[in-house]
Amino acid sequence: MVQYNFKKITVVPNGKDFVDIILSRTQRQTPTVVHKGYAISRLRQFYMRKVKYTQQNFHEKLSTIIEEFPRLDDIHPFYGDLLHVLYNKDHYKLALGQINTARNLISKIAKDYVKLLKYGDSLYRCKSLKVAALGRMCTVIKRIGPSLAYLEQIRQHMARLPSIDPNTRTILICGYPNVGKSSFMNKITRAEVDVQPYAFTTKSLFVGHTDYKYLRYQVIDTPGILDRPFEDRNIIEMCSITALAHLRAAVLFFLDISGSCGYSIAQQAALFHSIKSLFMNKPLIIVCNKTDLQPLDGISEEDRKLVMEMKAEALKTVIGQGGEPANEEGVLLTMSTLTEDGVIVVKNAACERLLNQRVELKMKSKKINDCFNRFHVAMPKPRDQKERPPCIPQAVLEARAKQAAEKEQRKTEKDLEEENGGAGVYSANLRKHYILANDEWKEDIMPEILDGHNVYDFIDPDILLRVEELEREEGLRQAEDEDDDFEMDGQELSPEEQEALAEIRKKKSLLIQQHRMKKSTAESRPVVPRKFDTGRKFTTERMGRQLSALGLDPSAAIDRARSRSRGWKRGRSVDGREGADGDAMDIDGNRSSKKLRLRSTSRSRSRSRPPNEVVPGEGLKDSAQKVKAIKLAEKSVKKRNKNARRGEADRVIPTLKPKHLFSGKRSIGKTQRR
Repeated sequence: MVQYNFKKITVVPNGKDFVDIILSRTQRQTPTVVHKGYAISRLRQFYMRKVKYTQQNFHEKLSTIIEEFPRLDDIHPFYGDLLHVLYNKDHYKLALGQINTARNLISKIAKDYVKLLKYGDSLYRCKSLKVAALGRMCTVIKRIGPSLAYLEQIRQHMARLPSIDPNTRTILICGYPNVGKSSFMNKITRAEVDVQPYAFTTKSLFVGHTDYKYLRYQVIDTPGILDRPFEDRNIIEMCSITALAHLRAAVLFFLDISGSCGYSIAQQAALFHSIKSLFMNKPLIIVCNKTDLQPLDGISEEDRKLVMEMKAEALKTVIGQGGEPANEEGVLLTMSTLTEDGVIVVKNAACERLLNQRVELKMKSKKINDCFNRFHVAMPKPRDQKERPPCIPQAVLEARAKQAAEKEQRKTEKDLEEENGGAGVYSANLRKHYILANDEWKEDIMPEILDGHNVYDFIDPDILLRVEELEREEGLRQAEDEDDDFEMDGQELSPEEQEALAEIRKKKSLLIQQHRMKKSTAESRPVVPRKFDTGRKFTTERMGRQLSALGLDPSAAIDRARSRSRGWKRGRSVDGREGADGDAMDIDGNRSSKKLRLRSTSRSRSRSRPPNEVVPGEGLKDSAQKVKAIKLAEKSVKKRNKNARRGEADRVIPTLKPKHLFSGKRSIGKTQRR
């Protein structure tokens, strides 16, 4: 687990912003209204509170800065030296020391001015002391402005550092620039390091992760190192030197045997010998890269001798029994990141060497004895000399044999494909599993398009059943027609009936034509009231003439039509009769007398129904129950009316704190209105 997370360090404001933040908070969090008529003790307390509050805020802010920045002496030496390389630890400590000094000065200033404020004799004197105290505090902060800006730059740079765990399993990649370190890292991890055909593409440490035997390994890509004195190396090279010196990791020294990086094998060997002291007690592997351009067997004798010397030095760094070099396997490996030949072999060899070394170191530590004391390996003892072979039921053996036979007999499509030429040659026959009445039909060619139509649209698997149903239904219809003697053609009608039928059909066709004409001109035709509609055809006069022509009395029909169109009139009598002869009741005799009585009875204001009267159909037993129900209804809506709700569904939430009541400073006096 990563122990250092520099991304959580709080932002460091510059001097001006620092002062604005603190004074703004003091103005907002402390009282601001004071009068000269107050008692002198109250005035002193007012200004002492401001001075103490300002000092407290300065102290908290500065303490946060000092505590969150790492102390170089307390963190891992790798991070300590890396920060020293990047920022110069002397300047770093000096900046933090100035912050600490400023914090102590502000505390001393506040203490002195609080002591003076205790003896302030007037409002003007107390205010002047407060202004002087805050001014001196702000002056101290402005003086450390450069240190604050320097620490903010360091914070931003530290936030961009990779999260490296110095104690986990680590693989370190080093070598000359442009020898293929970043390409190898991109192959074995999911990191995306920039790869370019020029030197020093990688300017800082890059971290990736890979897995081997269900364990996570940390892979670090270091910038290229040049063979020159230690004092002449720049910051980029020193990052690599720091990682090699302090991280307990397996080291992969990359060697470009093709010379395409711009450096010969002799120069790379000189770099190896100059930094070989950093490889002590670390698993070291010499990786000959770019074998696609130049194989290892094709180099010259001098270069081969240099490579063998490097291999001998790598064997000396391996921790073996009694200090003797271990086996030579996995010390000198070849690969090509372009063709990916040998990349996985190099990764597995480095992970295996590192894992073996870590296990061996743990076995030699003192803690292993405490672990062994907790282990106990129990070996069962035989109770007698009788052999007890495993007993498998016969049914199980037969089932296994049957399953194996079926597996051998049945050939899958994969087996058929391999027997008939493999993928791209063999084509699976999808028709051999068709279920048809005749197996010879499987290979018949079925047309998809016939006469411009999709054949599948006309295929119905249940066509025979449907034909049988249609034939059965047709037989039933024919039997019904034979039993039915009624004919609709009108051949058995009399001549008068046939004339009437022809007249009715002619009239019906005319009405249909008129209706269609009206419907087509409905949008452009204006709406005319019936009173002024001169083109109205269906009237009572016309109906009377037609009924008279047929020899019928039209009076009853006309009266009925008028009564229906004009509605019911309220009669004077209680029983709803217009006269003694009872003609009104003859018009609609099926209407119940109770409904007629309710409709015809007039009701004046003196006879209006009281609120507690029970109307049939309300579902109430008596007037007392209705009065109680009315009271309960009024009580249930009382709270809703009090809250100014429009109804049960009104869920409007008004403004809980109106702006005009809760904004601004509270003045002297009562605040009950709030």
